[in-house]
Amino acid sequence: MESPKNPEIDVNKTEGGASNSVMDNLLGLLRIRVKRGINLAVRDVRSSDPYVVIKMNKQKLKTRVIRKNVNPDWDEDLTLSVSDPNLPVFLTVYDHDTFSMDDKMGEAEFDIRPFIEAVKMKLQGLPDGTIITKIQPSRSNCLSEESCVVWEDGKVLQDMCLRLKNVECGEVEIQLQWIDLPGSGGL
Repeated sequence: MESPKNPEIDVNKTEGGASNSVMDNLLGLLRIRVKRGINLAVRDVRSSDPYVVIKMNKQKLKTRVIRKNVNPDWDEDLTLSVSDPNLPVFLTVYDHDTFSMDDKMGEAEFDIRPFIEAVKMKLQGLPDGTIITKIQPSRSNCLSEESCVVWEDGKVLQDMCLRLKNVECGEVEIQLQWIDLPGSGGL
């Protein structure tokens, strides 16, 4: 077989032909809506100034601080790039302090694999509110109640209520949503 006279060079290919583009390893984006905290621990005199930090692999995102509130409403979207759906997502709540280190107010971790499996089904045309799968609370997860993956407004969504660990009290409500990226490896 003859080689072409003017071969095009693909800058995203390595010598062995494998692609090394960041977009090829990226499956898509995970939007985490941090909705609210419930009965969070008091870390200041009578209240706390909580904020949430979300970590996955080397990514770290955080919400704004809500002053003097143990039942804060963040209603804030944080978006992670997902290249390995097997990695857990870590959520930590902190109390913001001006003159000292921020106090930890509990932590939780959650598995996105059941959510990703539902997204991979490529569902279309289901009635709003259709439950795709249910995840029960267990010793191996931080769920405080059953979590349902549902079809809503043409999207797969998962609401979770996470019980915080290593603290006397507190829960955080979040919602997961998947965002496909054109040009990414995709699911």
